[in-house]
Amino acid sequence: MEIKEMESVIEGLLFAAGDPLETEKIAEILEIDKKSARLVLNNMVANYRSSKRGIMIREIDGSYQLCTRFEHYDYIRRLFEPRQKQALSQAAFETLAIIAYNQPVTRTKIEQIRGVNSDSAVTRLVERNLVREAGRMDSPGKPMLYETTEEFLRSFGFKSKADLPILEMKDIISNDQAANNVIPITEEIQNQNCD
Repeated sequence: MEIKEMESVIEGLLFAAGDPLETEKIAEILEIDKKSARLVLNNMVANYRSSKRGIMIREIDGSYQLCTRFEHYDYIRRLFEPRQKQALSQAAFETLAIIAYNQPVTRTKIEQIRGVNSDSAVTRLVERNLVREAGRMDSPGKPMLYETTEEFLRSFGFKSKADLPILEMKDIISNDQAANNVIPITEEIQNQNCD
């Protein structure tokens, strides 16, 4: 099969699937090896990115999905305005960040970090499909573990969890600093915490 024909088939597969399609599945359908499928897909991603089309192909955690371009968001949003979702609250964003950087994580750990009850924020994130239950911890009470979803990656523009920005110690604000009771973090303390 020629490359142009492979690209055409892949485009049709991605359109028909709607959701992200794994490289392995695409390679299996085309009866080619995974490395060749990835090369064709990456070439398609680059071609879509450089063109002025309304769609693009995104890599999401080792899978590929046909999506609309980010810069057309305002126009596409108008198509769905009656069903528009309410924005996330500050508490939900905080909870989402904690889950993203500590996954899998329990509600207890989330509440320890935030310092307040986070039940409603976690429930809202699960309803929005940004977070999912990832099983239970093997400890007394078997607490539920939470992790981010593909929808989280898609919504925030990440390919995988590894794309999350790396936080430096100096960027982290302690609870005391947030309460205007600033405690400077000396270089000596920073070095001790990083060891």
